[in-house]
Amino acid sequence: MSDFVQDIWYFAGLSSDIKTGDLIRVVIAGEPITLGRKRDGIVFALRDICPHRAAPLSAGRIIDDAVECPYHGWKFGVSDGACTDIPALTEAQAMDTTRIKVRHFPTVENGALIWVYLSSDKRFSGTPPIDPPRFDFANRKALMSDALTLNCHVDHAVIGLMDPAHGPYVHRQWWWRSAKSMHAKSKAFEPRERGFAMAPHSPSSNSFAYKLLGGTPVTEITFRLPGIRTENIKVGDKTLLSFTAVTPIDATRTHIRQVFFTDILTIRLLKPILKMGARKFLRQDADMVDLQQMGLKFDPNLMLIEDADTQAKWYQALKKEWAASKADGRDFVNPVKAKTLHWKS
Repeated sequence: MSDFVQDIWYFAGLSSDIKTGDLIRVVIAGEPITLGRKRDGIVFALRDICPHRAAPLSAGRIIDDAVECPYHGWKFGVSDGACTDIPALTEAQAMDTTRIKVRHFPTVENGALIWVYLSSDKRFSGTPPIDPPRFDFANRKALMSDALTLNCHVDHAVIGLMDPAHGPYVHRQWWWRSAKSMHAKSKAFEPRERGFAMAPHSPSSNSFAYKLLGGTPVTEITFRLPGIRTENIKVGDKTLLSFTAVTPIDATRTHIRQVFFTDILTIRLLKPILKMGARKFLRQDADMVDLQQMGLKFDPNLMLIEDADTQAKWYQALKKEWAASKADGRDFVNPVKAKTLHWKS
């Protein structure tokens, strides 16, 4: 677990993933979690293991303010994880069931996005010291969403996500970029909350897809721990928000979820075409990850160069500083400094 970012909010899913009265199972940073939505609409998260016989609570059901285990009917309160009922007990058996608990995770639903707080202290209860990310434009219904599992450690997935130089090779197609369209680029970066941003700029001229937006688009790309990338594109008073969450499942698997929100009519009309393109992008990355594993299984020494890989170096520095600040009990100090980076793609 020490290899994953701790004491931070993780993206757990979209509001639409969890219907009223439903339970679903996710695994985040090696922790099995059941997410549920009560009849009043409140979302909650508990560890997805019954402490009695290890059955997954996500296979059970919600009864009032408790989750009932499917194996023996033990019930656990959704607000604190305390056991509220053990049906097998007789009236003569005095037992304080509330002393039995499953881990409860703080959960927040911001617009269409659900966040779960993972603390390094498994006994943590109360209010987390930091707020989850908030993206105002994500309050609307998502235009489209796609997800898959990458067969790699989360660090390789994140670094691949922010890598600016692989596009003409991994994503080579006429409507995006090709090796022939490569040219030198200079982008200004600046520190942001728990991460950094490529400052607002006009998209590259060799990115045909941006031309579908019409007008004069201006885009800002941000990254923040533990693995959230957003691209906020403005065309006049209209917006396209691309939200991507890279979330560790365990040491060898990573979940990636990409969601789009927009009020641009052209984009909504082109949804079927754009959905095909977005799906192709993710699966091209997944195929490259599988190829990469052929080399990584031999534990080679890897290289990072300036400036194309500087974002990867920033990510590693952010992780290191976040862990150090928690261990030292001090405020996090963003190690990223404003800088203009240059590369060809």
